[in-house]
Amino acid sequence: MSFLDHLEELRWHLIRSAAAIIIFAIVAFLAKDFVWGTLILGPTKGDFWTYRMMCKFGELIGSDILCLGDLPIDMQNREMTGQFMMHITSSLVIGIIMAFPYTFWEIWRFVSPGLHKKEKGASRGAVVAVSFLFMSGVLFGYFIVTPVSFQFLSTYTLDVTIQNNIDIISLVKTLSMLVLACAFMFQLPVVTYFLSKAGLVTPELMKRYRKHGIVVILILSAVITPPDVYSQILISLPLVVLYEISIKISRRVVRKQEKAEEEER
Repeated sequence: MSFLDHLEELRWHLIRSAAAIIIFAIVAFLAKDFVWGTLILGPTKGDFWTYRMMCKFGELIGSDILCLGDLPIDMQNREMTGQFMMHITSSLVIGIIMAFPYTFWEIWRFVSPGLHKKEKGASRGAVVAVSFLFMSGVLFGYFIVTPVSFQFLSTYTLDVTIQNNIDIISLVKTLSMLVLACAFMFQLPVVTYFLSKAGLVTPELMKRYRKHGIVVILILSAVITPPDVYSQILISLPLVVLYEISIKISRRVVRKQEKAEEEER
């Protein structure tokens, strides 16, 4: 194919991906009561799944300190077009999340024909792995990081006379940032796998710079989360675990490459 033919092929993959995002966004837009009443405002209510699990755990250890009620915040909208724009924005974010597996599959369909046979074999299951890690990050960010962040930020006060009147723009922005940040940071094992296949990363290198990697993880966690230590720790802990898993993945990739080279010799 010529360069223009490749561009035409890429254009149709992007069009189909955008169409999938728009379809999911329209569905989310029409399901306003569920999206806003259950999903977006869910972490602000005392009957949210995470809070109920925390309460049950508190009952097991004989303490009711983990049984939390509704967040002490007053949701407000200070812009004329605020609610309508947040309705569109939230629908678009949900569309991107729900359509991500299909979007990545479309991109992979465009890239995979240019790979050699060995490269295709080595990358088999990439779409499933990336989609699984992405959705795992979304669930972790929504059910674990977001409730803890909301609880801390809504109850943190400088003075009792100051009330938390939260704008819906701020809430949607914080929720989207936490969920999407976790989703993309959970791609660490996949990134490590391909970098190891390219020879840019080795298990010895990752072990040697493990402490530096942990520091980078803590810095990234502090950047993408609200300014509270709890959210930073909640994001950094699974990333440290994923870093250790990435070392094992890199070791397995390198061993396979060395074995293949020995067989060729």
